[in-house]
Amino acid sequence: MTMKENIIIIGNGMVGHYCAEQLVMYGLHETHQIHVFGAEPHHAYDRVHLTEYMTGQDALALRLHEQDFHSAHGITMHLGVPVMRIDRDAKTVESEDGLLPYNTLILATGSTPFVPSVPGNTGTAGLVYRTLEDLDVIRAAAEGARHGTVIGGGLLGLEAAHALKLLGLEVSVVQLGTHLMSAQLDEDGGRALRSRIEALGIDVRTSHATREIVAGEQHRHRLIFADSPSFETDMVVFSAGIRPTDQLGRACGLAVGARGGIVIDNQCRTSDPDIFAIGECALWQDQVFGLVGPGYTMARTVASLLAGEDAAFTGADMSTKLKLQGVDVGSIGDAHGREHGATSYRFIGEADGSYRRLVLSADGQRVTGAILVGDNSYYDTIFQYVQNGIKPPADPAVLILPRGEGAELLGADALPDTAMICSCHNVTKGSICNAIDAGCADLAALKQGTKASTGCGGCAALLKSVFETELAARGIEVDHSLCEHFSHTRQELYSLVRVHGIRSFEELMARHGNGGLGCDICKPTVGSILASAWNKPITDPLYIPLQDTNDTFMANMQKNGTYSVVPRIAGGEITPDRLIVLGQVAKKYGLYTKITGGQRVDLFGAQLHQLPEIWGELLDAGFETGHAYGKSTRTVKSCVGSTWCRYGVQDSVGKALDIENRYKGLRSPHKLKFAVSGCTRECAEAQSKDVGIIATENGWNLYVCGNGGMRPRHAELFATDLDSETLVKYIDRFLMFYIRTADKLQRTSVWREGLEGGLDYLKDVIIKDSLGIAEELERQMHHVVETYHCEWKDALTDSEKLKRFRTFVNDSRPDPNVQLVPERDQVKPAPNQAAVPEESGPVEWTALCNTSDLVPKSGVVAWYEGAQIALFYLPETENTTARVFAVDNHDPFSKANIIGRGIMGDLRGQLVVASPLYKQHFNLESGICLEDPSKSLRTWEGRLTAEGKVEIRARVMETTAERLSA
Repeated sequence: MTMKENIIIIGNGMVGHYCAEQLVMYGLHETHQIHVFGAEPHHAYDRVHLTEYMTGQDALALRLHEQDFHSAHGITMHLGVPVMRIDRDAKTVESEDGLLPYNTLILATGSTPFVPSVPGNTGTAGLVYRTLEDLDVIRAAAEGARHGTVIGGGLLGLEAAHALKLLGLEVSVVQLGTHLMSAQLDEDGGRALRSRIEALGIDVRTSHATREIVAGEQHRHRLIFADSPSFETDMVVFSAGIRPTDQLGRACGLAVGARGGIVIDNQCRTSDPDIFAIGECALWQDQVFGLVGPGYTMARTVASLLAGEDAAFTGADMSTKLKLQGVDVGSIGDAHGREHGATSYRFIGEADGSYRRLVLSADGQRVTGAILVGDNSYYDTIFQYVQNGIKPPADPAVLILPRGEGAELLGADALPDTAMICSCHNVTKGSICNAIDAGCADLAALKQGTKASTGCGGCAALLKSVFETELAARGIEVDHSLCEHFSHTRQELYSLVRVHGIRSFEELMARHGNGGLGCDICKPTVGSILASAWNKPITDPLYIPLQDTNDTFMANMQKNGTYSVVPRIAGGEITPDRLIVLGQVAKKYGLYTKITGGQRVDLFGAQLHQLPEIWGELLDAGFETGHAYGKSTRTVKSCVGSTWCRYGVQDSVGKALDIENRYKGLRSPHKLKFAVSGCTRECAEAQSKDVGIIATENGWNLYVCGNGGMRPRHAELFATDLDSETLVKYIDRFLMFYIRTADKLQRTSVWREGLEGGLDYLKDVIIKDSLGIAEELERQMHHVVETYHCEWKDALTDSEKLKRFRTFVNDSRPDPNVQLVPERDQVKPAPNQAAVPEESGPVEWTALCNTSDLVPKSGVVAWYEGAQIALFYLPETENTTARVFAVDNHDPFSKANIIGRGIMGDLRGQLVVASPLYKQHFNLESGICLEDPSKSLRTWEGRLTAEGKVEIRARVMETTAERLSA
C-alpha cells in the first residue's frame, strides 16, 4: 500500500483553516495526509468578529466550520500544540507530539501584536487584543475597573475600545499620529471619524507619545506623555500594529525581511521550495498584508499549485468596508491619492459629521480610490468603478454627493463578468452567473455554493442585487410574494389592511389573496399585521386559527411541549412581595426558574391546562402578561441610574418604566427589545437593542436598530441630548415606520440595513418628517397605547376562550409523556420518548368528543385508550361539507406530543398541519411529512355526526409506499 504524502499546516487561524478547506475542495485530502497544528486550544474562529465574544457570545458561535469537518475529511488536528522547530534537512517538524515528517509545509503562523517598549507596560498596563485568551484577560482586568485606555487609534484599536465600552468602562483612545485610522483615512476623514467616535462617549487623544506608565493615585495606572498632560486609567490595551510571527522560519534559515516576515514569491513559496508561507507571517514584495482577504487569496494560490494548476499571487486589494461601533467607514484603492498626478473630490457634511473623498487618475479617466466616513451606501458602486476600471461619469463628483443630488447606484448589469463581488472568497460576477446557469435560483443556495458573502459579509447587498438582476435577465421572475397564498410583500399587505380597513384574514384572502386556507407563513404574518393595525386581542376567535402556538396559548412552547411563563417586570424593577409570589407559584407547580437576560423571571415546565391557573395567581398578585411569546415589545432593560449609582446622571429606571408601560403590547414584524442606561458606562447594554436610550447631562441619547443574538449588530446613534417629550415622539415615529415597512420576521437591524439612504434617510423621515407622515405615525401609536389590554386578563374572563387550555378536550389528565428529572435543586425535561404504537384504533365508529369542542380551521387533542389524537376541523362552506381530520398528536421529529397545536393550512393543494416546534408539514389525510416522506403520522378516519359528536375509526392498514403512490 502506497503511503500518502504529508501536507502540514502550521497555524490554525482564519487563513490556516481556509487553506485546509481549499485543500479539501481540490480533493487533496484523498491523496495526502493533512495535519494542522494550532498553538491555541480552540478550533479556528472568526477573529473579524472577535468583539462579539465580549458581548457574551459563546466561543463556539465564532467557530468557522462544522464540528466534524476535520474528522469527515481525514485531517489530523493538533490543537494546543505549538511547533517548536522545523528541520529542513530532515523535512520534519518537532512538537510535544514528537517528530512528524512533511513533504509540503505551509506556514500560516499569523502575527502578534506589537507592544512598544514603554516602561511600565506589564500586568493590566500591558494588555493586548488578539485572541480569545486575550479577551478573557481583558474581561478579568475590567473587574473593579472604571476606566480603560487603548494605545493605538487604528482599526483594531477602535475595536478594542468598543470592547472596553461593552464592559461598562469609560474609555480613552491614545494615538501617536495626528488622526485615527491613518492607514486608511486622510486627515479630514480621521477628523470626521473622531467626531463620531467622541459622540459615542469615547475620549480621543491624538499626537500623544506615551513615554512611561507608572502607578496611579485614583486609578491603577498613570500614563505619562512626552508633550501632553498625563492622565490616569485602570487598564491599558496596546494596539499599535502587528509583527509577523516568523520565528520558526527565521530559526530554520528561511529568508526573512529586514522588518520581519517570511519572504515569498508569486507562488507563495519561501526560499525553500517545499515550504510555503501565507497570511500575516508572509512578506511579498516587502509588504505584509494585515487583512484576512489577502491571506485567503494566498491560501487559494497554494492549494491550486498543489493540485497541479497554474496560479500566482499578484498582490491584493486592501479596500475595507466596516462598521466601527455603529459608524460606517470605507477605504477603497488608492485612498490617499499617492498615484502621480492624482486629483480628488471631497464632500464634507458638517451637519451630520460625514466625509467622502473620491480620487481620480491624472487624466480623470479612472476612479482610483475613495474614503467614506458616516455612510457606506456609496461603497459598492465606487468599489466597482475602481476594481473594474469603469469610466467615471462626466461629473465624477456625483458619485459622492448626497443621493438626492448624485448619480444612481451603478447597476449590476453594468458590471463585467470579471467584477469582484466577494473579495474574501474570490467570487466574481461571472461565478455567480455560472451558478445561476447551473440551476441555482435561491440566494441562500448561492451563498452556500459559492461562499459569497459568508466572510465579512460586506458584499451582501451587492450580491443580492447581482443575483436578482441576473435572474431577471434570464427571464426568471424574482418572486417577492409572501407565500403561495399572497402575491404581495408584508409591507404591501400592511398597506392594504390599513387603507381598506380590512379586519380579518378571510376578508384579506378574498380581496387580495390567491385562495386557499393559508399556511404557517401567511397566517401568523397577517395575524401580526391585524394586531399592529387595529390592536385587537389575539385571543379573538377570528385570530385563533392564525396564531402560532406561542400566541395561541400566550406562552413559549419548550422542546417537550410544555410552556414557559414570563410575567412583565417593567424595567427590571420588582417588589419583594411580588418576587415572593413568583417563588411560591414556581414551587406550587414545580416549575424551573431562571433570571432572563431582559431582567425578568422565567418559569418553565407548565402544561397547557395549568396555564390559566398559574396566570390567575399572577394576575391576582398584580402581574400582567409579559408578551415573551409574541413578536412584540418584550423588555426594557435598565440600570439603577441616578437613583442609586454614583455615576448615574438620570433616572434610568423611571425612564425604563415609562417606556415599557407605553409600548407594552405593541405588535411588530419581530420582537422588540429596549434598554435604558443612566450614564455612558452603559450597564444596561442599550447599544445592542432595537431601541437604546443613554442618559447624558443634558437629556437622553437615542440609539436604534441594534440587536444581539445570532447576528449581533451595534445600534446606531440617532439623536443626542433629547428631552423626554422629544425622545418619546421620535421612538413613536420610528417604531410605527418600522411596523409599516419591514418584511415578515425582520428585525430592526436587518430592516435598517436594507433601507436605501441608510441612517440619514431614517433621520429625514423621523426627525425632519420628509415624507409628511409624522403626525399619522404618532396617531397610530397613540391608538395602540390607549387601547392596550392584558391578553391574559382578557382570556381569564372569557369561559369560551378558556376551553382552549385543555391538554385533552375529553379527559382531565395531564400529558403522560411529559416527564421531569431533578437537576441542581430544580427540574429539567427528561428526554422525549418515541411513541409506542398502540392498537390501530376502534374498528367501529367511536365518539371522542363533541363538535363544540373543536376549533374551526385549527386543532385540539383528544384521548383514546392511551393514544393522543389531534383533531383538525374544517367547517362547512358553500361548496364543501364540514370535515374533521384525525392524526397522531406525537411529532416524530421532536418526539413531543404537540401536533394538535400546529397551524392548519394548505400547501401545493394538500391540506397540512405544521409542527409547532420545527415546522415540518404533515398531510392531514395521509399523515406523510412533506419534507421527509420517511416520517409520517398515524391517521384515523373522522366524521361529524348529526348529534354533534366527533367520531373516529381505524383505517385499513397501508404501507407508506402505498400511501405515497396514492
